[in-house]
Amino acid sequence: MLYLVTTPIGNLEDMTARAIRVLREVDLIAAEDTRNSRKLLTHFDIHTPMTSYHNNNRFDKGRELTEKLIAGVNIAVITDAGMPGISDPGEELVRMALEAGVEVTAVPGACACVTALTMSGLPTRRFCFEAFLPTEKKERAEILAELARETRTIVLYEAPHRLAKTLAELAEAIDPQRQVRVLRELTKKHEDRYCGTLTEAAAYYTENEPKGECVIVIAGADPGEAKRAEQAAWSDLSIPEHVAMYEAQGMSRKDAMRAAAADRGIGRREVYRALLEEE
Repeated sequence: MLYLVTTPIGNLEDMTARAIRVLREVDLIAAEDTRNSRKLLTHFDIHTPMTSYHNNNRFDKGRELTEKLIAGVNIAVITDAGMPGISDPGEELVRMALEAGVEVTAVPGACACVTALTMSGLPTRRFCFEAFLPTEKKERAEILAELARETRTIVLYEAPHRLAKTLAELAEAIDPQRQVRVLRELTKKHEDRYCGTLTEAAAYYTENEPKGECVIVIAGADPGEAKRAEQAAWSDLSIPEHVAMYEAQGMSRKDAMRAAAADRGIGRREVYRALLEEE
């Protein structure tokens, strides 16, 4: 059995009784950082052997761990904080284990994404989770353009030294007056929540250097605003460029043509003719 064991995101009292029992009973613990995890295990008097499993070795080590699972070894995966596989190592190992016919289960617990969302005071019925924004310039710009049209509440993670810059980018790409909540040091002694607009938050954290991991929760766009942002994304494009924009987002040529035609209020035949002329 492969166990995905959630560990506290700050307060050690959030460690569940089941998590402690599972970590004591498994044969091996695969930890993101064995140095950090050793402190946690020592605190709860857990002496199970550990091995390192992190982003840099997740494929090679994943195959090694899968072979052990096939051989009958019970393994628990833990990260430095929170649920394995959510913006942390674990996703690839779960896939390998399932493909090999190994049973997989999760031991739930604290999760920064859901914790911040419920504390934000913003709508929780529908939300999207983007984790950390990509660092590659083109991919980052594409994601920011998508978020400008997103009507659901948006949840992001960010490191403290990049927080002010990211908030400024979000204000420029989305809407400077969009409501945002920045939650830091969740469940810890100095837990903190900032409420304001994206512009206000960017200015605040430029003047007040944050500490601790941060979760950004942004109000979704109203439908009218989302429609305007969506139109702005293609209003200066030719029909072939419009189709290419959707293909770059992963759509098939057929679906991209249909989407471009719907945006422009024209027939698919007109889109097809424009593509032929381009060729």
